[in-house]
Amino acid sequence: MDIVIIVIVALAVLLILSMSIKIVPEYERGVLFRLGRLVGQRGPGLFVIIPFVDRMVKADLRVVTMDVPSQEVITRDNVTVRVNAVVYFRVVNPEDSVVKVLDHIRATSQISQTTLRNVLGQSELDELLTQREMLNQRLTQIIDEHTDPWGVKVSTVEIKEVELPDQMKRMMAAQAEAERERRAKVIHADGEFQASEKLAQAGAVIGREPTTLQLRYLQTLTEIASEKNSTLIFPLPIDLFSAFMKRVTPEEDKKGKK
Repeated sequence: MDIVIIVIVALAVLLILSMSIKIVPEYERGVLFRLGRLVGQRGPGLFVIIPFVDRMVKADLRVVTMDVPSQEVITRDNVTVRVNAVVYFRVVNPEDSVVKVLDHIRATSQISQTTLRNVLGQSELDELLTQREMLNQRLTQIIDEHTDPWGVKVSTVEIKEVELPDQMKRMMAAQAEAERERRAKVIHADGEFQASEKLAQAGAVIGREPTTLQLRYLQTLTEIASEKNSTLIFPLPIDLFSAFMKRVTPEEDKKGKK
């Protein structure tokens, strides 16, 4: 009988010790309640609580990566898009994350979805496509302000994907094609303008120095008489054409008619 009592007492002691001794890893903190009142946080490491009097709730301090479900948003310029994002946050105050909110992860998810719709609904489509970094910073600031009383710090919010309607994709592709065509025409016109200036300068030089026309003539013959070319070249002195190149003045033209 005494042995049974000793075994029962030993088991009771072991049970009490197992309920009293708590071990919290480095990435967690234990929020301690004594008779329902908040005592403080414990950990990391080993500590002792009073069984049946104290109750401990663990809070994870690691960064949580949460996907925000795809949201249908109507932008300020009345374009319907579907947007999803990812939120990075962590608990910085374990006591507030346990006492002031029932489930800080679910609460952060809901406020992220609401903020995503509100912020993107106030932006135009061009801002959503080209100024995504600015929108990410704005989303991070607003969500962090809402979660700060819960002891949650939102470090980053990133818009992952913007899904456009097929009709809008076709319109944007047509716009981009027209823009590229416009740039090509401008570049071509600019090249023609620069070429005309150079040709005008070359003509002025040739007009001042007739010898340059002879050199250009010989260069043209060299280019034509290239390898594997069956064309026969008969060079003629350029002076033979000088008589035909002489300009006729209006007075001489009238005399010739008479």
